Amino acid sequence: MSERSENSGKSNKSNKSNKSYFLAAMHGLLGLGAVVGGFMLILDPSGKLLNMPVSLLERSPFSDFLISGMILLLVLGVLPIVICIALLRRIHWTLAEKLNLYSERYWAWTFSLYTGHALLIWIIVQVYIIQTISLIHLFYFSWGLGIQMVTLLPDIQRRYTI
Repeated sequence: MSERSENSGKSNKSNKSNKSYFLAAMHGLLGLGAVVGGFMLILDPSGKLLNMPVSLLERSPFSDFLISGMILLLVLGVLPIVICIALLRRIHWTLAEKLNLYSERYWAWTFSLYTGHALLIWIIVQVYIIQTISLIHLFYFSWGLGIQMVTLLPDIQRRYTI
């Protein structure tokens, strides 16, 4: 009987760490993809490297993809990679701690929510500007919701409570 209790305790701990690894992986994969996409848009602001015609920007304030590429690179690329690392290694970052709206939680947990919001806003604005919804939009919108849902799981909240 005690052996069974110990195993279920180990399984429970394993699930908690698996969920946090999953959340970190969600940020890492998002970040890597956005870094690649952002660099490609910065290298060629015409969008040709990604087969994106400049005509997609007709309703936007931009004449090319340079600003979009920089936002993509930094906000949805570099920041999620930093969050991924921080979720795994508990890094101290004074600026992030000051911007943390949930002071009872580790800053990377809060920034995980911020990133989910940023991704949702990015997709909504993109769809509004180009006036079309494609599978990639649905995929990344779901990814943003997924980040928020996993971040808000009770086990994850407990794990990142200070």
